[in-house]
Amino acid sequence: MQVATPLPKTARRATAPAWRRRLPLFGALLLIALIIVGFWPRPIPVESAVVTRGPLVVTVDEEGMTRVQNRYVVSAPISGQLRRIDWKAGAPVEAGKTVLAVLESTGADFLDARSLAQAEARVRAAGAAREAVLAQRERAAAAAKMFQADLGRARQLRERTVLSAQEFDVAQMRAETAAQETRAAEFALKVADFELQQAKALLIRGQAGGGNSDPLIIVSPVNGRILRVFQESSRVVPAGFALMEVGDPTDLEVRIEVLSRDAVAIQPGARVMLDLWGGPEPLQSRVRLVEPSAFTKISALGVEEQRVFVIADFVDPVEKRPTLGDSYRVEARVVVAENPSALRVPAGALFQRDGAWRAFVVEGGRAELRTVKVGRTNGIQTEVLEGLRDGDRVVVYPGDKVSGGTRVSALQIDRS
Repeated sequence: MQVATPLPKTARRATAPAWRRRLPLFGALLLIALIIVGFWPRPIPVESAVVTRGPLVVTVDEEGMTRVQNRYVVSAPISGQLRRIDWKAGAPVEAGKTVLAVLESTGADFLDARSLAQAEARVRAAGAAREAVLAQRERAAAAAKMFQADLGRARQLRERTVLSAQEFDVAQMRAETAAQETRAAEFALKVADFELQQAKALLIRGQAGGGNSDPLIIVSPVNGRILRVFQESSRVVPAGFALMEVGDPTDLEVRIEVLSRDAVAIQPGARVMLDLWGGPEPLQSRVRLVEPSAFTKISALGVEEQRVFVIADFVDPVEKRPTLGDSYRVEARVVVAENPSALRVPAGALFQRDGAWRAFVVEGGRAELRTVKVGRTNGIQTEVLEGLRDGDRVVVYPGDKVSGGTRVSALQIDRS
């Protein structure tokens, strides 16, 4: 009978499978790999945007207020007892027909020789002023007709792409300005007629037998509406006392307060977009005048600011703003520069380093630092003149962790 002799330990190790002998080595290699992966720098997640080409509009954003262009303050031509005024703001009036106020002088407006001579001089002066206003209206009407014809020719040339957009805008601005001047001249002529009639009425009342015992009837000088009533109750008023203000509330303009450093970049004819006025869409207007004199205003932070009034005329018809009235608040955006095909980049992607503008461009999963040359900016987008191409993806608000060559993971958040 044969008895099996057990193998020694060294022999048993030699006969074990090879993969079991290499298992500790594999475990060590796996541990080293996990350590390397754990300490390997991970890509930094960043927001990115694409550089695109499109329109860029640079604006000056300030608050504005509407106001009636042509208004007239009706005042008492003589002293006397004012009857109660029942009119309220908003009531329609017609020139020469609507009775606004009644004054009782009870014969106190008899004129002596000196006052009579002054009244006659006022009548002659009012007549001369009317003739001057009439000539001004004729001149404004002729200019408006000429500029309207120029606008028609410019529109035809523009349709044939012979005329540039800037030249067409200038022709349109001239035509609109001439039309505004014509309307203002018409209003001035109505006011001059009213002043002449008032001067004649006072001269007649001041003469003996002129019927000065009858109440003095004050009628509306212009067509429109009553804007404000300064005195409603019956009382004794002196000559020149303001009674009410009348005007046409549909004939509006916009007065915008801008900083003097921004006003130097605004030119007559510039487009103005009016937001937050209460309607569904922005209203279009155009700059007519940048006042040459500034004024000092204290801001909410207590800082002295030099501000300038910019006057703009509405381009949209009254049908688009039927409820907009006098002294209404609007948010105005005055266009100071416009490029229909600018290379645009989000303003948050640019930063200054070593006195130059820089941006990080995502190339092959890494942030590449580039030097760029910028143009105008509207605070949201900036025009790029050199350093970037259309389609480049840039890092927006890179932060301190991003530097040249850093591995980044660009989040697809397009701000362009």
